[in-house]
Amino acid sequence: MAVWARHAARWGCLLSTARAAAELPRRLGVAACPARACPEPARRAVLPAGREAALCGLQGHRRLSARTCSPPDCAKDAAFSAPESNLPSVQQEQAKPEILPDLNAKILDEDWDDIPPSSALEVISEEEAVQIIAEPLLPIQSSTLRDYVDHSETLTKLVHLGVDLSQVEKRQKAGQLLLTLDFEKDVKKILLFLKDVGVEDNQLGPFLTKNPYILGEDLEALETRVAYLKSKKFGKSEIAQMVSRAPYLLLFSVERLDNRLGFFKNELGLSVKKTKDLVIRLPRLLTGKIEPVKENLQVFNSKLLRIRERHMFLVFLGRAQYDPAQPSYISLDQLVSLPDEVFCTEIAKASMQDFENFLKTL
Repeated sequence: MAVWARHAARWGCLLSTARAAAELPRRLGVAACPARACPEPARRAVLPAGREAALCGLQGHRRLSARTCSPPDCAKDAAFSAPESNLPSVQQEQAKPEILPDLNAKILDEDWDDIPPSSALEVISEEEAVQIIAEPLLPIQSSTLRDYVDHSETLTKLVHLGVDLSQVEKRQKAGQLLLTLDFEKDVKKILLFLKDVGVEDNQLGPFLTKNPYILGEDLEALETRVAYLKSKKFGKSEIAQMVSRAPYLLLFSVERLDNRLGFFKNELGLSVKKTKDLVIRLPRLLTGKIEPVKENLQVFNSKLLRIRERHMFLVFLGRAQYDPAQPSYISLDQLVSLPDEVFCTEIAKASMQDFENFLKTL
């Protein structure tokens, strides 16, 4: 603002110069009158000091006046001259104002070109200082994304969508990912893709809170994974349900998705239709770790074998009674959860040795 103050001062000087230049022809005409001899200092006072172009015009007028008449002759003519017809011809010449050079363009250009650039060390007034609005500094390091929201269009718009940044920053490297993304170039196309898949507007915030990594995925790869699910006869609404309930599903490559579907089909001995129905109801089976699933299947298979062995032993003893309305009812919980010793003595009414001998006959 100090620079603009200097500009205003220079404009004031230039306007004064232009005004004086406009009045110069009229003043020159009066000063050149033979009836009145104007002293040299008075004629110089017409123009402001320091403007060489204006002084050149004045000097030209002085030379013209000197050639027309000398001061004594002028005085003599003023006393004894005849009427208007005997006036010297110089008066007619002086009636035409002398054209001065255009000072404005040249001087303005020179003044603007000479303006020094503003400096950070330049002294400004107190009024100018209070009008300066300083932007908040971007924190160099922070443990929370909240400190970056005011500096990041991406974070601001994600918050408006309902993304919980306090949960996102707990996920490994998720915060760093969001800070490197441009909303228009990186995020917008993924949001449109999710909407096209079937994720509702009110689900986008919770979805991205759970899986912010999808914003860094290649759009073509995401479209390929959806195309694979369609090739396996999953409908659009079924894919939308699976993606919404298992946000990490689309992070899996086509190869991994195919391996997971094959695993459940083969391990559980399910048909294609039953396998599809299973993953539609429990889509996280496709995204969870496979090792716990294998262990659970082995526990399930072992329990299934135990149930079969105990049932056959009860049938052998004539005690396989599963109707709650009849006496000596045996519940499924008793058949599955009781230890072998308790099952033999309390349910089968037999010894542990009898049970072991029976198992050897199978």
